[in-house]
Amino acid sequence: MGRRKKKNSIAYAITAIIVIVVILLFGNKLSMDNIETMFSNISENVVAQESPDINTNVVEGQDVVVKFFDVGQADSIFVQSAGVNMLIDAGTNNMGNTVVQNLKDLGITKIDYLVGTHPHEDHIGGMDDVINNFEIGTIYMPKVQTNTKTFEDVLDAISNKGLTITTPEVGYVFEVGNTKCEVMCAGTGTTEENSNLNLSSIVIRMVYGEESFLFMGDAEEKNESSRQWPQTTVLKVGHHGSDTSSSESFLNQVKPEISVISVGINNTYGHPKKTTLDKLNALGTSIYRTDQNGTITITCDGTNCVVTTEK
Repeated sequence: MGRRKKKNSIAYAITAIIVIVVILLFGNKLSMDNIETMFSNISENVVAQESPDINTNVVEGQDVVVKFFDVGQADSIFVQSAGVNMLIDAGTNNMGNTVVQNLKDLGITKIDYLVGTHPHEDHIGGMDDVINNFEIGTIYMPKVQTNTKTFEDVLDAISNKGLTITTPEVGYVFEVGNTKCEVMCAGTGTTEENSNLNLSSIVIRMVYGEESFLFMGDAEEKNESSRQWPQTTVLKVGHHGSDTSSSESFLNQVKPEISVISVGINNTYGHPKKTTLDKLNALGTSIYRTDQNGTITITCDGTNCVVTTEK
């Protein structure tokens, strides 16, 4: 009997330590029940794969507008078509208010599709600000988790509004206004993805009429080599122009007419890398950079894409 009590005491002590660690990690905002709920939402709300049909009809007078916000060394892309809004990433924690103000300046009150490509701070840092300030429809995030305060803040904002997270499968197609969007890559929660979150990036190809956009998140060469890629008009260059992305084989398949790099001025990573710029220049693609051009807006009528820049 004495040994059993001793074992029970040890078990209780271990349990108490685990509880304390969880509280320290997640603070008072997020209860254990909420954490379990959010994780189950990530793993259970998986959209079944559909047969892709990405042909779209052009609606005269209804252009698609894509804005690559200047958010420093981070990503935030806003898409609007026929009054339907999609936001792909929301910059860093420090840029959350900037993203919110940019959207308010455009008269936005609802984000119909909110995509967190992967849980790095420079992509989801401002997502909690966006969730707290706008009506939110569907939230897409990959099936990977991290214990950072940034990730916690996003989960907390989602939980507070009673929202859920959907993890789409590769091949899933959804409509944003008059466009059709196909999920080309998506994290599945592998050990490798959890150790390198870039590999879990949700990659979306959006088509309107004869024109198309490919939003790469921070996808790397391993993602690029996992499939074949169709030619695409506009490429959001992966991983801020790093040499871990934009392989020669990938670029030769995509052959973008326009390339956009989201990157910060004089960033410590040396992005975009010269090797990446050299490969893009060899293709003859027109390169735009948020560090040089500020916010970049591309207006598409289904036949042509027109680029305007802030500077």
